Amino acid sequence: MISKVMKYKTIFHVFLLLFLLNNSSCGSSRPDKNPATVEEAEKQMAKDAKKSNREAKKAKKQAEKIYWKAQSKEARKSIKKNKKRNKRIARHKRK
Repeated sequence: MISKVMKYKTIFHVFLLLFLLNNSSCGSSRPDKNPATVEEAEKQMAKDAKKSNREAKKAKKQAEKIYWKAQSKEARKSIKKNKKRNKRIARHKRK
């Protein structure tokens, strides 16, 4: 025979499960996430891509900033000098 405590626990768990299933949002309840037309979908995808590109660009910029701060002054000068020299060599090769 099942004890009263077990019975209440079972009822509570079933109630909790039904409550969670009822509250989980389906796709049709969020029209902003599910566009009705192809044009809206493309527009939304472009917007998401633009946002992710912006975030990636920001992260890259921050990473470069951290990298250059970690380098010594001599290393920064050397890299700058080599970049300038390579640019000049490339310019002369084009002629």
